[in-house]
Amino acid sequence: MATTTKDGVSLHYETTGDGPTVVFLNDIGYGAWLWGWHHDAIAGPYEALVWDLRGTGDSDAPSGAYSVQTLAADLEAILADHGVRSAHLVGAGLGGMVALQYAHEYNRARTLTLYNTAADGGDIDADALDSLALDNGPERSLDGAFSPQFREAAPDLVDRIVGWREAEDATGDAFAAQAAAMTDFSAPPLYEVTQPAEVYYGVDDPVVPTAAAESLAADLPRGSAEAVEGRHLSFVEYATAVTDRLVAFLDEYAAE
Repeated sequence: MATTTKDGVSLHYETTGDGPTVVFLNDIGYGAWLWGWHHDAIAGPYEALVWDLRGTGDSDAPSGAYSVQTLAADLEAILADHGVRSAHLVGAGLGGMVALQYAHEYNRARTLTLYNTAADGGDIDADALDSLALDNGPERSLDGAFSPQFREAAPDLVDRIVGWREAEDATGDAFAAQAAAMTDFSAPPLYEVTQPAEVYYGVDDPVVPTAAAESLAADLPRGSAEAVEGRHLSFVEYATAVTDRLVAFLDEYAAE
């Protein structure tokens, strides 16, 4: 594990594996557990870097407003601290917004993989977003994240997810600050985000409408869109298929 500091805020990150760096950017409120399935598929031929957004896990939770621009600056501090010159960014929801902002503002992003992400916070269903908060109770907070079919088929896994959430996830003011960052976001000019980009979206995601994700992919010069069954964490529900696609995408561009 490692820690760096940005404007007095301590930021925690961990790396595993060797090779080109793949950075995982958490969705609103969620801790690093979110990437456990992807991490196992990536670490080895790639270096997997997972970090706790401010307000989450072992990173500090400063009071006051957050913004996507602030979180992108946090990411730049982490990559500079770790000596990363080029990175593939994999972000979900809020993390996808951070990836978009970072790719436009800084020069280390090589590719973008975006899960359940919108280019404008005004497209987000604010009530559905708030329902994801752990403060609503472990069971209710999973309603918008996972389909009933997933939860019924894997109750033991769902129990473990609840435990991971209680140990790592943002709550209270920290969750609210991240939610505000997400709903206040307006993407930079997408025609200037020229990295290869793949956008995946859950067909039953109550937080990010299908039209918003498809519009994001269409407006990225090198973007493509792929529908995935499931809700806001559809990339976890269908982790095997999604990670297979991610590895193929990374392999295509890592050699360049």
